[in-house]
Amino acid sequence: MTKLAIVILNWNGLAYLRRFLPFVTENSQGEHIALWVADNYSSDRSLEYIRESFPEVHILEFDRNYGFAGGYNRALAAIKADYYILLNSDVEVTPGWTVPLLELMENNEDVAACMPKIRDLNRRDYFEHAGAAGGFIDYLGYPFCRGRIFDKVEKDAGQYDDEREVFWATGACMMVRSAHWHMAGGFDERFFAHMEEIELCWRLKNAGKRIRVVPSSVVYHLGGGTLPANNPRKTWFNFRNSLLMLLLNLPPAKLYLLAIRMALDWLSVVKFLSVFSFANAFAVIRSHISFFSLFPEYFRKRQKLSGRENVVLHKEIYPKSIVLKFFSGRGKFFSSIDF
Repeated sequence: MTKLAIVILNWNGLAYLRRFLPFVTENSQGEHIALWVADNYSSDRSLEYIRESFPEVHILEFDRNYGFAGGYNRALAAIKADYYILLNSDVEVTPGWTVPLLELMENNEDVAACMPKIRDLNRRDYFEHAGAAGGFIDYLGYPFCRGRIFDKVEKDAGQYDDEREVFWATGACMMVRSAHWHMAGGFDERFFAHMEEIELCWRLKNAGKRIRVVPSSVVYHLGGGTLPANNPRKTWFNFRNSLLMLLLNLPPAKLYLLAIRMALDWLSVVKFLSVFSFANAFAVIRSHISFFSLFPEYFRKRQKLSGRENVVLHKEIYPKSIVLKFFSGRGKFFSSIDF
């Protein structure tokens, strides 16, 4: 069985494959490494390009677009390896990038997932939004990173070069132990394409596993390839999926936090309306409607997960409001947060 499978999920990403796949093939050499592209029913010439230019890359073809979550669930169910790397098609990898990640996993059996340091491809000395130097959330489920809080992205001056425990690893480039992936059941497919990696990492931590960041491995992410930040569909996914994540994973005594989070969501509606972003305001409202329609199903899922050994507010969850910290001007940088 392959030790490491690097799996790129593709959907009409021919331009990304042409630009970034050569870096992956060149910088991911080794008898123990297999390269895969799982295709979500692309209509461009993605697969023809791979077959013509990179015959060493294995291909999985799906019968429709299953999204990020469903696509990876189907891909990893079909690929046998000790470890997987989930890699976005718009990531430029560097020489030796897999070595520190694999060494960490080989030497720490309780680590379920890890990630490299993610820099911005267009501003190469800055962190990138989707992951930066490791992911965290606050007690109300708002995500942030070492090196990025909301839209404030820091320059990488080595300030976060220590390997450490984090709350979540980015789906842009995540190494996950296959045994833990399959034990957890992979991504929640209803999440489709946003926050699914955060929810999975929370489930893994509730099962007693650890998540780490390994800054000695560096990759560069283009970002924004799925939906732009102000897209109403992205707003809908992020708000709804955040509520579902809280419902699934909060400790029983902390479920009341859902009500606080939903009240804050309505403040977001007011903010969107104040800047005439009516589509995004309506997207937040629709996210709540969808959440309530799914509430019975997800409450049952929560009950099935109730036997987990470590359902607590983990120390990697910021116990205060990152929103208040940030907008008060006292939490623009991760290093200024009293974690």
